[in-house]
Amino acid sequence: MLDLEPVWRDADCAFVTEESGIAQTLAARHRVHLVPHFALGQARLGAPVRMLRLALASIVRSAAIIRRERPDAVITTGSGSQLFVVLWARLIGAHVILIDSFARFDAPSKFARAAGPLAHVRIAQSAASAAKWPGALVFDPFRVLDAPRPPKEALLVATVGATLPFDRLVETVARAHAAGLIPERVIVQTGIGGVRPDGLETVETLPFDALQDLQRRADLLVCHGGTGSLITGLRASCRVIAIPRRFDLGEHYDDHQSEIVDAFVSRGLIASARDDAEFAEALHVARAAAPVSATTDPQALLAFLADHLRGIAAAQAARGGLRRRWRLRRSPPAHKIAP
Repeated sequence: MLDLEPVWRDADCAFVTEESGIAQTLAARHRVHLVPHFALGQARLGAPVRMLRLALASIVRSAAIIRRERPDAVITTGSGSQLFVVLWARLIGAHVILIDSFARFDAPSKFARAAGPLAHVRIAQSAASAAKWPGALVFDPFRVLDAPRPPKEALLVATVGATLPFDRLVETVARAHAAGLIPERVIVQTGIGGVRPDGLETVETLPFDALQDLQRRADLLVCHGGTGSLITGLRASCRVIAIPRRFDLGEHYDDHQSEIVDAFVSRGLIASARDDAEFAEALHVARAAAPVSATTDPQALLAFLADHLRGIAAAQAARGGLRRRWRLRRSPPAHKIAP
């Protein structure tokens, strides 16, 4: 969504998201509304009552946000927390544009399948995913960059992402550091309530801009398998090692992070690890390989959205004009308003 800033920069806009470092950064400059984090995977992990409680809270909170903001258009990049935002927005007549996660290479996400019928426009970020999502447009933004690498420090940054703790990643880094496999300075973002091993510089959460600054300085980045973490690391020219969250260990709601990581590894962009031995090997591989810079280039999508939203605004203005003219014709003459 931040990559789409040229589309929403000059609009009267507000963000709806979950509590995270990114939300803190956004709130410094924009109106930000928070909704509870809920997902079907919470039931799969043995917490159906908690999922239902959070879903009900999300229904109420989303309704209040839409009633307050009364949006003309909603652009959503998904996740379960936005489902009721989209539903309420559609019920009041807002135009809904759904952009499925870049993380979904092979098929649309569950959110895309659930919310797709509510959207006026559906956008996939891979051809394979679009082929399984009827009516979807395709905008693949991924680009490998051919640019000199900026200066780097002897620094390894580890991040578990914005939403959930990931103790296995943190403990893997801590054991490698204790074994002398990481001579670099180490800074670990652990997530709220995550384990904070002795001997490491740790912080539970960071504003997004502060995390980006660390990555610009870091030679090595160790992260979970979330697309946002991978892309920001590659954009900062880090040597990236990904440790995907696993469903069988209760670390996520499914195994889509393994799908993402495998796709990035197959392109030669990152190294990956699933245990201590693989992490030790990944450190060797990452240091020996030439760093890769990559990013998402949304220019084609930006052009489409700008043109599409201009058309929507023109149509809404025309409908508003018709309604105003209708009201004028139906209104009594001014001299008859007062008794």
